[in-house]
Amino acid sequence: MRVSTFGAGGAFTLIELIVVIAIIIVLAGLILSTVGYVQKKGARARAETEIAAMSAALESYKADNGIYPPHDGSNGGHALYQALTGDGDDVIGGSNASTGTPPASAKSYMALKPTMLRPNPADNSTRVVDPFGNDYGYRTPPVANAVNPTFDLWSTANAPSDQNQWIKNW
Repeated sequence: MRVSTFGAGGAFTLIELIVVIAIIIVLAGLILSTVGYVQKKGARARAETEIAAMSAALESYKADNGIYPPHDGSNGGHALYQALTGDGDDVIGGSNASTGTPPASAKSYMALKPTMLRPNPADNSTRVVDPFGNDYGYRTPPVANAVNPTFDLWSTANAPSDQNQWIKNW
């Protein structure tokens, strides 16, 4: 009499397959949960670097013009754009409106990447945006001849109501 050995230990059981799938799901969940954290941390580091670079560019602007560029009464994003790129100056004390492209003859204090710019068709302005997609904030004191006038530059870092989370130059 012949005994068939077909299927004796040659395949995975249903329990083994379920365990392997569960392990894969747990590992995928761990990886996906850290991706968001890493992206946020990277955006924060990039915002800190951009604020430092813009601060240096604003210092160069002050060295050439004697004052920091005045802000436009809002959060200052358009004034910051005009001061850094040289595209217009109507917001910072001149009469030339921005066109969205700095002229070749304009003095640029910082080369802004296209991802850092967002046009605003409502008022025909261009804003400088942080890595989180929000406008950078910029403000100067209202009195230009004050003792030691300076500027504030900040990113809300996707937490507009929690100032402790903001990235700022002060």
